[in-house]
Amino acid sequence: MSGLTAPKGTFDTLPPDSERFLAVRDALTAPLRRAGYRYVETPVFEHTEVFSRGVGESTDVVTKEMYTFEDRGGRSLTLRPELTAGLMRAFIEHRLHTGALPVKLWAVGSAFRYERPQAGRYRHFTQVDMEALGVDDPALDAEVVALGVQGFRDLGLTEFELLLTSLGDATDRRPYREKLVAFLERLDLDEDTRRRAAINPLRVLDDKRPEVQAQLEDAPLVVDHLSDATRAHYDAVRQHLTDLGVTWTEAPRLVRGLDYYTKTTFEFVHRGLGAQSAIGGGGRYDGLSASLGGPDLSGIGYAVGVDRTLLAVRAEGLDLAGSAAVQAFVVHLGEEARRVAVGLVGRLRQAGVAADTVYGGRGLKGAMKAADRSGASHVIVIGERDLAEGVGQLK
Repeated sequence: MSGLTAPKGTFDTLPPDSERFLAVRDALTAPLRRAGYRYVETPVFEHTEVFSRGVGESTDVVTKEMYTFEDRGGRSLTLRPELTAGLMRAFIEHRLHTGALPVKLWAVGSAFRYERPQAGRYRHFTQVDMEALGVDDPALDAEVVALGVQGFRDLGLTEFELLLTSLGDATDRRPYREKLVAFLERLDLDEDTRRRAAINPLRVLDDKRPEVQAQLEDAPLVVDHLSDATRAHYDAVRQHLTDLGVTWTEAPRLVRGLDYYTKTTFEFVHRGLGAQSAIGGGGRYDGLSASLGGPDLSGIGYAVGVDRTLLAVRAEGLDLAGSAAVQAFVVHLGEEARRVAVGLVGRLRQAGVAADTVYGGRGLKGAMKAADRSGASHVIVIGERDLAEGVGQLK
């Protein structure tokens, strides 16, 4: 044993848990494929400005949690802390906005944040991400939210909750910001928090410290300062969700941890996960494309944590045991039978049957144990007598 271990805040996903991980991932992505979203894959690292400009300079993600490094060419690169900004960069770079809109995309992959490791919060995690880009339509907002809900329902989850609000648009934000800044100036806040508030005062509402939250009891809320147009948009979203059979809880204090959200904003939480209850969330981000140098187009999407959803599945005691990796297991007795077994396994696999055989010269007892461990539904035993008759014993 070399003594090497996985880095702090990371973990290995191994069988049989890996089968459950795949089941969760596939259940979360299946509704997206059925709704016409197309798969994309972007680099696991990007130029740092993709995130500093996209995610927001005032966020903890950018100021404290990014894995940033300089490559040999002196370029500043960052392991992606989330997937949306990289997808938007690809959307702009490859001019996907010149085709039919909305552009519907989904991705799944690793993200990295330097956080304090705790139950349900890791430094390396996997997200399912989806984006609908180029169209501002409350019906599209409702579709996006409903697809997230459908993934959880398909897994059999019942203890999750949808939190919903509107963060207004740029026009709403200006007068609201003035009121919020005036309110925050009267509070007893440390210098770091005041610095954050100077960049984006909404960030303070997202502060989880009890001593800060206690002072925010009477803070003005965005949802109380929406324009007629933005309120009509939010009303339409809620009507469409009702038509889609989706229920929600109004969350006027909800502020997601990224700066780019506007209008419809939401979070999925699970009642069985304690303090770290969020399993996903998202919202509309009408200024993100322009902030990255692209066209001034709207977008909406969400990210769901595969690891965190798996914790929710466990909390509800759901059985996601996947199908056996092997359907047919071939046991051979003797050297000549081994050659036949290897050939038979190859032909079964070519025919679409998951098949395996025993390796390492084990006897019948050891081979049958290996067959049992494989979970195969059928075992084919080939011995010397079977060879002579050109048959095998199916068990």
